[in-house]
Amino acid sequence: MGADAVPARHGEDSDADGLDPDSPGTRLTVTSEVGTLRTVLLHRPGDELRRLTPRNNDQLLFDGIPWVERAQQEHDAFTGVLRERGVEVLLLADLLAETLAVSGAARIQGISAAVDARRLGHTLADQLAAFLRGVRARDLANILMAGMTFDELPFGPDATSLVRRMHHGADFVIDPLPNLLFTRDSSFWIGPRVAITSLALPARIRETSLTDLIYAFHPRFLGVRRAYESHTAPIEGGDVLLLAPGVVAVGVGERTSPAGAEALARSLFDDDLAHTVLVVPIAQNRATMHLDTVCTMVDSDALVMYPAVRDSLCAFTIQREDDYSGRNGGGRVAMSGPDPFLVAAAKAMGIDKLRVIDTGLDGVTAEREQWDDGNNTLAIAPGVVAAYERNEMTNARLEDAGIEVLRIPGSELGSGRGGPRCLSCPLSRDEL
Repeated sequence: MGADAVPARHGEDSDADGLDPDSPGTRLTVTSEVGTLRTVLLHRPGDELRRLTPRNNDQLLFDGIPWVERAQQEHDAFTGVLRERGVEVLLLADLLAETLAVSGAARIQGISAAVDARRLGHTLADQLAAFLRGVRARDLANILMAGMTFDELPFGPDATSLVRRMHHGADFVIDPLPNLLFTRDSSFWIGPRVAITSLALPARIRETSLTDLIYAFHPRFLGVRRAYESHTAPIEGGDVLLLAPGVVAVGVGERTSPAGAEALARSLFDDDLAHTVLVVPIAQNRATMHLDTVCTMVDSDALVMYPAVRDSLCAFTIQREDDYSGRNGGGRVAMSGPDPFLVAAAKAMGIDKLRVIDTGLDGVTAEREQWDDGNNTLAIAPGVVAAYERNEMTNARLEDAGIEVLRIPGSELGSGRGGPRCLSCPLSRDEL
């Protein structure tokens, strides 16, 4: 396929819902948090992390300046653990470069999202866009991820550009995206469909433009349909937990709004992807930015949870009525609550009780390990999770409860506040 060839954009009438053309007979589908993981999307840290400085790290949502080479080593170790367990690992940078190589439309859309004429002025924006249209796919992918400074512009200053005159050379003409590392947030799968999210904070908004391109134009995802309109209202994948087939929990706090949670619930009901959505308010602060920073599923009936929220976490329950007629009929839903989250979740899942594993009664240790993503685990299979090795107490409690813990290093990866679940977007899991 030529560099400017454009694959057909995925239509709503495709009968290949979730089918993976590169792996005949397998389906891209996720119906739980813990079904055996088959395919996952990761992003290996790259040049975008080298853009972080003490001057901009807060704005770019990092709590420190990561040692990039060590972060890459830690990520490689994580990738190795997954592959040793038979998981197919797809890397976002590779998929993006391949997408830009096969689709002229993807190239145009990616450049348009990155080059902001409102900030650069039309003259400079037009010059930069024209240059980027001729850059080879791999280099363009790197620019779209790592950004570009005024010093790196490939053409000399224009005497008529006030923007060029008033910016320092190290200022960004295209902002970097260091949080691409956390692939969970910009998209998530539910059933055979993918949801492209709407990220709340300015530093992350453009991430979804890249995942959107990959899912729309990469041949690997031919026929995949969407589960949610990304511009409806703010929602991030770290706030979405698939507790059981048909049962979804959505955290509402710093990153996901009540309107986003309600819009997602109605979209899932419309597409028959869920029958119950639990909306879970969480504190709007850095330590608990997403629901998966305080709890994640580790088995079909068990979760690891920050003990400080065990008794206070509650949920509003939204259920599809029996006569729900979908988007065209203005489907009716029933809302109740708030009720204790653990009680509401177990009822929705059709089980007597959820097993809860926590860090124990030492409040200082629990708070430290929650901050270090001790409650943010990635299930590889029922009862098998990947977790940061540094959270010794939480990992020990998991093992005491019969959960196998695959320990990975995370001293540098965690500087952006995200654990193994944040670092991964499952594309395919076995049914429970």
